[in-house]
Amino acid sequence: MSSNQLVYSTDKGRIKPAETVISRPKGDGIIRIQRQTSGRKGKGVCVITGFDIDDAQLIQLAAELKKRCGCGGSIKDGIIEIQGDKRDLLKSLLEDKGFKVKLAGG
Repeated sequence: MSSNQLVYSTDKGRIKPAETVISRPKGDGIIRIQRQTSGRKGKGVCVITGFDIDDAQLIQLAAELKKRCGCGGSIKDGIIEIQGDKRDLLKSLLEDKGFKVKLAGG
């Protein structure tokens, strides 16, 4: 803790330090799906980026994609990761939802 943060006040008692809110950068509206294996011990995942929606909608969309693909995945910093190489299926599912989708990478 730095010396300029107030941790106790005789007027109010204990005071919690202000929490910093980190906002993730918004996407450009073009959804990019790429397959990655680096740093994953050879196991491939589909990385989906470029979303311009809020976190609650992103969590709901990721859950639906995982359910429709029948596999696991996660959300990290506004990026959806789906296990396995399911780029074609993901592209068709996202296009049905009205997103503009591009397959990126190899």
